[in-house]
Amino acid sequence: TLLCARTGLLAVPPSLDRGAVELRLADNFIGAVGRTDFANMSSLVHLTLSRNGLRRLAPGAFADLRALRALHLDGNRLPALSGPQLRGLASLRHLILANNQLAAIDAAAFAAFAATVEDLDLSHNNLPALPWDAVAAMGSLATLTLDHNLLERVPAGAVARLPRLARLDLTANRLRALPPVPGPPGPALAAGGNPLHCNCELLWLRRVSQPGRLETCATPAPLAGRLLGGIPEEELTCRAPSVTSAAADPPAVTEGQTLRLGCAAIGDPPPALHWLGPDGRLVQNGSRRSVGSDGSLELRVATLRDHGGFTCVAANAAGEAAARVDVVVLPLPVPRGRDAEDTEVMGPGPSDMAQAGGNDTWDRPRATVAAEVTGSSARIRWLPQRHLPGVRMVQIQYNSSADDALVYSRTFVLRDLAPGRHYELCVSALRVLGDPPAAPRPLGCVSFSTGAAPPGCSAPPRPHFLGGTVIIVIG
Repeated sequence: TLLCARTGLLAVPPSLDRGAVELRLADNFIGAVGRTDFANMSSLVHLTLSRNGLRRLAPGAFADLRALRALHLDGNRLPALSGPQLRGLASLRHLILANNQLAAIDAAAFAAFAATVEDLDLSHNNLPALPWDAVAAMGSLATLTLDHNLLERVPAGAVARLPRLARLDLTANRLRALPPVPGPPGPALAAGGNPLHCNCELLWLRRVSQPGRLETCATPAPLAGRLLGGIPEEELTCRAPSVTSAAADPPAVTEGQTLRLGCAAIGDPPPALHWLGPDGRLVQNGSRRSVGSDGSLELRVATLRDHGGFTCVAANAAGEAAARVDVVVLPLPVPRGRDAEDTEVMGPGPSDMAQAGGNDTWDRPRATVAAEVTGSSARIRWLPQRHLPGVRMVQIQYNSSADDALVYSRTFVLRDLAPGRHYELCVSALRVLGDPPAAPRPLGCVSFSTGAAPPGCSAPPRPHFLGGTVIIVIG
């Protein structure tokens, strides 16, 4: 054991015994630990660097301490932890980081000892959040101390994934809710000093039988300032959701245009919002649809398949509520004929819905068609728009119902399509006139399906492009 406490050291002594088992360097003025300060100390089991004013740990500073079981870094001024700083601590059991200035922790910071750590102390820091997925991977963790931080939430299920957790301290944070912890018996839990919102979601905590509990309600107003353990269960209620507004803006668009669906709801606890499409399926983020954090839904490129009723669903612990929003998607006008000067005469009509196996023959004028459709390619045709003056670009944007990821091509013939897939495609004219340039003008949309893969194919499968955008300068 080397004891160097209160000796006024300004740096880690270079003459350390590299075979030491325990090293105490607490209560000095060591402001940084370099990459080689503890090099080759593979026998070190216990290292104390408490109360030094440490501000910087070099990446890999402890990389040679493969036998280290306890690392005390409390009482310093570390602002954050990155992934490489604690690399190499494969045997670590106890990590004490209390009373620092930690405001952020990288998700990879605990990776080296996730399977071995038993005691993690992060109390008295400035943490607004924690890498909970990294913490939940600590299968041997018995004590987790997080009191006196700025934590605002604990994800549902994060604590339940810690099978050996015996004590969890969340005192004096900013938590308004707590997800249930496993039990009984479950870990000993301390959560006093949080601005808890006391409703039916905290019935589980009310029923935990632990003496001396100090959890106090901050809201709602009738329960403010009361100890949770002293409130009758019938007063811990929730309110089912109610949708207060749901509308489309604008309510009607032409295919290829953009619209936004908004939804607002109230309830206790605040309800989560999600959308169901006209086909009754849950709407998810993709290249053509985007669900916002506020519950709004943006249709970036509306198609005729979006025509109909979208449903906003609000859900919380007390129930669900739904509201229907009708979306009107008008088909693009298609040419009905030509005048003597070979200029299109526009008229109303639906855009083409070509099927797999189409050919070049047109039985009627169409704005956009997919011709020569095979299992891996399609030729896209559209009528010229000669009444649009000036140089312009034509944009072909397409996606797959199975994969909305965009890719980019360089030809009129779309190749490398996936066999047996459904595609939606729109053509727009990008006019380069004026300053700023004019807005894109939709020319037409089309849906088509590629043919099935030929049977008995022995060649290895090729990667396929499932969506993309083509921009063609046609002058």
